[in-house]
Amino acid sequence: MRESGILMHISSLPGPYGIGTMGKNAYKFVDFLKNAGQKVWQILPLSPTGFGNSPYQSCSAFAGNHYLIDPESLIEKGLLEKQEAESFFWGNDDKKVDYGALYENRGKMLRLAYSRFEKNEEYEEFVRKNDYWLSEYSLFAAIKESFGGKPWTEWPRELRLRDKKALEEKAAELKDEISFIYFLQFEFFSQWEKLRSYANENGIKIIGDIPIYVPLDSADVWAEPEQFLLDEDCKPLRVAGCPPDSFSADGQLWGNPIYNWEKMKESGFAWWKRRLGAAKYMYDIVRFDHFRGFESYWSIPAEDDTAMNGRWEKGPGMDFINAIKTALPEIDFIAEDLGFVTPEVRKLQEDSGYPGMKVMQFAFDSREEGNYLPHTYPENSVVYSGTHDNPTLEQWLLDVAKEDLAEGKAYLGLTEEEGFAEGLIRGSMASNSRLCVIQMQDYLGLGEEARMNTPGILSDKNWSWRAEPGFDSEELGKHILELTKRFGRI
Repeated sequence: MRESGILMHISSLPGPYGIGTMGKNAYKFVDFLKNAGQKVWQILPLSPTGFGNSPYQSCSAFAGNHYLIDPESLIEKGLLEKQEAESFFWGNDDKKVDYGALYENRGKMLRLAYSRFEKNEEYEEFVRKNDYWLSEYSLFAAIKESFGGKPWTEWPRELRLRDKKALEEKAAELKDEISFIYFLQFEFFSQWEKLRSYANENGIKIIGDIPIYVPLDSADVWAEPEQFLLDEDCKPLRVAGCPPDSFSADGQLWGNPIYNWEKMKESGFAWWKRRLGAAKYMYDIVRFDHFRGFESYWSIPAEDDTAMNGRWEKGPGMDFINAIKTALPEIDFIAEDLGFVTPEVRKLQEDSGYPGMKVMQFAFDSREEGNYLPHTYPENSVVYSGTHDNPTLEQWLLDVAKEDLAEGKAYLGLTEEEGFAEGLIRGSMASNSRLCVIQMQDYLGLGEEARMNTPGILSDKNWSWRAEPGFDSEELGKHILELTKRFGRI
């Protein structure tokens, strides 16, 4: 069945509290998707944002981002007063997330709600169901807060290396803070479960991202250091990244610790089964970010300043895929197979049966080594106008080389009358790919100001774009519905 959807993170929704939330505007967007004939809402990771405000650098692979908790829902429960929620500073620009303001004030507002919260049976059930990650994450987050946000690698040795007595004493000392973090997670997942159920009831599936790596400064590495390539002091031996290419002369140094794949295989990939088992309660379809890392990954000496001296090392391959398929047969996956794709990576993607990704912008980029021309797309693939890491179509059209744009014009019959960006969307919708996903920014015709992320650049522009109220107009919905019908995606 041919389908289509829209890529837009929850943080980008409009609303009065500094960032998009799981409140009424999220439900309104589900209605918009339904009326526009869409079947998929793709979002970014729902985990707490980390370094550079990135949802891909989170302190937990399991926890939810408390910034997305809807204050209006807390008001309805009697945990907040409206004037209290409105009394905090959330930023000066409604079209941009001010993460500094959120860092300063979101916790203060949520602590007010927590002070009025009474535990109930629903809460106790949530704690029991999620104890396998919740207790470690809450202890980690509480200790981190007590040390002013210092990374765990800078904590006292007995806490860093998880001395049992020291952890018990710290847990007793921080009992109330730990309880507050439990509350945050309970509220997040309660709100998310209701929103996801509403989407599903309206025929909308949620696609969510699973970053292949976790940061060093995360509850995941601290709680289970044996799953990663660390020395006896829990310092990374090698870290992750990407090799040099035509886009980056030095490559990309991500700095995430490398998995101890041999150890993971011995346990039947138990850590990954827990991680993906949790993901099935968050998403209907999971996109594996950097799928090629399961075939082979770029491993860089931890002391290096660039990715240039890295080397390719073999990943877990089909042993991993088969283990996940056996343990979690009900989850659908998408393989983010972009970047340096070798025949071995392509074979792993095909053997897995997971649809790979195609990006319309790459079809006409002479620097791109892969073949992304739409007539080559297999049916078992997902085509994007662009991803969160790409410029918007309008920005791309301003920056693209003249010869590349000429190729796009000739191939897709782009005209100024239709609009070049609109023609690229048309080409995406018309392709063979079973699923087509268009960025909301591209439907809105927005430029550089709406780019979600520029990889390798630390900027307060990243992850901060928010739509204006009324972006999800009936007129736009009708236009998207027409496109969807025309290309057989209803």
